[in-house]
Amino acid sequence: MKNDCIFCAIAEGEIPSFKVYEDDLVLAYLDINPFSEGHTLVIPKEHYTGLLDTPSDILKEIVVRVQKVAAHLKEALPCDGFNVLQNNGAAAGQTVPHVHFHIVPRYGAGGGEIAFANHEGKMDALAALAARLRM
Repeated sequence: MKNDCIFCAIAEGEIPSFKVYEDDLVLAYLDINPFSEGHTLVIPKEHYTGLLDTPSDILKEIVVRVQKVAAHLKEALPCDGFNVLQNNGAAAGQTVPHVHFHIVPRYGAGGGEIAFANHEGKMDALAALAARLRM
């Protein structure tokens, strides 16, 4: 298995997948542990660990494919909407160290929950943080 990476093995055809779309740059296939019907992963065939080590020209092209696959899923399923998720690092929930995008179809008004906990922000603390982070 190339790079000891399961996604590289899937891209090489060493491990079977349920392909939805493929071209010279990316492979899109159904997640085997889906959040919802049609949950699809879009991966580059070349190995990049995460968003920050993926060259920007490659990343732009991957996102164009994510948009293309999402539009197809929305029409073909059909679904009412979708989430596009991308995690970086174990602390963010990335379980496979190969950059990838989740397209999660949503059905109905609530569509099921992918929960992120919100906390009320303190305006003074947010102002100080923004000043520290401003580029």
